[in-house]
Amino acid sequence: MRGEPATLFLGGDVMLGRGVDQILPHPGNPVLQETWLKDARAYVELAEAANGPIPRPAGFAWPWGDALRVLDEAAPDARILNLETSVTQSDEIAPGKEVRYRMHPANLPCLAAARPDVCALANNHVLDYGRRGLEETLDALLGAGLQTAGAGRNAVEARRPAIVPVGGDIRFLVFSFGMASSGIPRNWAATEDRSGVDFVSGPSLTAAAQLATRVRQSKRPGDITVASIHWGSNWGYDVSRDQIRFAHALVDGGVDVVHGHSSHHARPLEVYGGKLIAYGCGDLIDDYEGIGSYKQYRDDLRLLYLVSLAPGTGKLLDVRITPLQSRRMRLEHASDEDTRWLLGLLDRISRGFSSRIESGPDGTITVRPARGGAM
Repeated sequence: MRGEPATLFLGGDVMLGRGVDQILPHPGNPVLQETWLKDARAYVELAEAANGPIPRPAGFAWPWGDALRVLDEAAPDARILNLETSVTQSDEIAPGKEVRYRMHPANLPCLAAARPDVCALANNHVLDYGRRGLEETLDALLGAGLQTAGAGRNAVEARRPAIVPVGGDIRFLVFSFGMASSGIPRNWAATEDRSGVDFVSGPSLTAAAQLATRVRQSKRPGDITVASIHWGSNWGYDVSRDQIRFAHALVDGGVDVVHGHSSHHARPLEVYGGKLIAYGCGDLIDDYEGIGSYKQYRDDLRLLYLVSLAPGTGKLLDVRITPLQSRRMRLEHASDEDTRWLLGLLDRISRGFSSRIESGPDGTITVRPARGGAM
């Protein structure tokens, strides 16, 4: 591994609950406490009305579709995604939530099909079914051999980075934390004697400095550090000045990759100090197909981010993005027309962030610094 690029797959929100859970071999209780729909199977029917029949039960690999071949061919050294679903049969619902996600623990082979090395859990759905649901989630993921970051039975566990050895002296260290702006209730924060998530109230410079200190305390020579952040609203391309300053402060403090998520569609990409900042990776798997709201954002288009980094320094060498589309609750390669639309959008929203988005080989999209800056 020494001297060769370290490669990383970054995935956005993976939401295997609700409608997706219902098409898998072991669907859980479909009853919902939502204002609009009361049965999770109704989300499957909406998707079928939009794009055609979905097998029931579908195989565990069905939701990933073409993404699995892309990942296998790329063979990244580490795979990181945001698992925005509790894995539980608990009926202890979290109060004050309009939408809740859970998947049956017996459907975990669906998540394992993508072979994630780290599931980030500091998000606004991991405690949808209470702290009992969180503990069952942690137990189920551990039992399936899936490593987590960002949630735990106490603050020490929630703040502990996940470690992925790559080879030689290289390790990926993944820190996962979430902010109130993404909808995480403050009382979900893990404490010394209470389970929960690694909660950060907001993107202040003080919070960034504290997180950077934790990174430096864990990092050793050769390590590449990833800050996986659940933050911001669901819709829109704007990134606040506070978020930008926060992300820059993390990079200045030793973070090599900022992996942002929460928005249901992609947000700008930035190359800052030679390091990658993805302000929002968008959804990767969900059951939103067939829902008519916010169509202008094309949230049916999904992105696989494959990042190459220099060993030893974590400097960005290359970003290759594969556009996909969700149809029949399955990821398929996006059309040439949709790829061109997505390329134009990402280029437009990222131009103010020192990066240019360009067409790459085999229908991919690449990222490079603007104005000829060096990686």
